[in-house]
Amino acid sequence: MKYRHISIILTFCLLLLSGCNSSPVSESISKNGIFFDTLISIKIWGTNDSSLLDDCFELCAKYENKFSRTVPNSEISKINQSGGSPVEVSDETIKLIKKSMDYSKLSDGAFDITIAPLSNLWDFKNNTGTIPSKTAIEDAKKHVNYKNIVINGNTVTLLDPHSALDLGGIAKGYIADRLKDFLIKNQVKHAMINLGGNVLTIGKKPDGTPFHIGIQKPFANQNETIASVPVADQSVVSSGIYERYFKKNDKIYHHLLDPFTGYPKENNLLSVTIISNSSADGDALSTVCYTLGLEKGMELINQLNNIEAIFITNDYQLHCSEKINDTILK
Repeated sequence: MKYRHISIILTFCLLLLSGCNSSPVSESISKNGIFFDTLISIKIWGTNDSSLLDDCFELCAKYENKFSRTVPNSEISKINQSGGSPVEVSDETIKLIKKSMDYSKLSDGAFDITIAPLSNLWDFKNNTGTIPSKTAIEDAKKHVNYKNIVINGNTVTLLDPHSALDLGGIAKGYIADRLKDFLIKNQVKHAMINLGGNVLTIGKKPDGTPFHIGIQKPFANQNETIASVPVADQSVVSSGIYERYFKKNDKIYHHLLDPFTGYPKENNLLSVTIISNSSADGDALSTVCYTLGLEKGMELINQLNNIEAIFITNDYQLHCSEKINDTILK
């Protein structure tokens, strides 16, 4: 399963609070590691219980072993290797596949988790400049169609035996949401979850002000931001063409594939950032809106409740949905 390696820079400005106890709210614990093919980090304020972080990382391992198409015995791998035979999977895998299909329907197929045949063909993780043949792309494209997914109870069947699932466009967001649920259940009131650029916050900063999430300037040095957004108890997810790509004959070929053409989507966008309550929603919508383009993507966002977006066009201009225009900090 491929995951976007999107660089979203987190900027913290924490004021020390008076009133000491065994774990002052201004003090924090954190843990970093590698999951989902990327660096992840979790930071919690107001507790010194490191077992919470350990439990979060155990959850990450659990979900990677369910959802990753590159883990041989994962539930998604079993579906992909079934040759069209029914495969029984867990409730959570069913839930995530159904949510993915909802976004496929919402976007008229612009978001499609059966993209795996094309993802495998382009292989942007390892590809340094090979453009697949037109014949190979056309053949792979034939097997991309979310309507070939049939769910019956906990059984998943791919009507096309050559089809395959890739949850890379939504899984990290879903997992971030589950980590947030776990931490809230354990009385955590201030936290930052960063799954390789899928950023999700719990509450505000301990001093009562919002977290400020920086948005990477496309093609600039890492940690160079073009804007930042203040958020509290929300998710920030970006999809951009500048993280996984190669250039050939002065043309950029990037990992955001168009299910309808089989090639990287060509429009005037460099990235899309989604601000939402659910990280799974943000994860899927960032891909959906990039594929739809600025006009149609913004039209979709304006129809949704509690979802905002920032589109960056190739002239490095920011185009923001209405409710966040005044909150962009350049």
